[in-house]
Amino acid sequence: TGGKRPIVRKKRKFELGRPAANTKMGAKRIRTVRTMGGNLKFRALRLETGNFSWSSEGTTRKARILDVVYNASNNELVRTKTLVKNAIIQIDSTPFRQWYESHYGVTAGRKKKNAEEKEEVSKSNHLKRKIAVRKEDSKIGGLLDDQFSTGRLYACIASRPGQSG
Repeated sequence: TGGKRPIVRKKRKFELGRPAANTKMGAKRIRTVRTMGGNLKFRALRLETGNFSWSSEGTTRKARILDVVYNASNNELVRTKTLVKNAIIQIDSTPFRQWYESHYGVTAGRKKKNAEEKEEVSKSNHLKRKIAVRKEDSKIGGLLDDQFSTGRLYACIASRPGQSG
């Protein structure tokens, strides 16, 4: 009938909730939170880098976070540059470009004239054969190549950044 029901029990320690981390961009700042059993959780209040995966190539590199570009849940999170799961961000492309160029022996996102200026590093015959085989599969999409040329890659945050460590 909508009447007030009696309280079953008091509040318990394991039922408590904590404030959101609201991780922002900036110099790395992490606070510890004591949890049950004397264990620790780590709250990331600010982050400047992250571990990003290029899943189609099967490689992961640590890259600097440059900007928050889009967030499907709330535009306020883009304006305040808050890092949350599934936010679209821009990261520094240098680690992935260096990996791509050493793995395939092909420049990514640069003009063709720069390729001749680079001095040749001595490689073993085995390495040359291995790179020649990889070159056949080294097609990179046009949109991704444009991102490499600007020096910024779009990435999606797959983890929950407040949970650091």
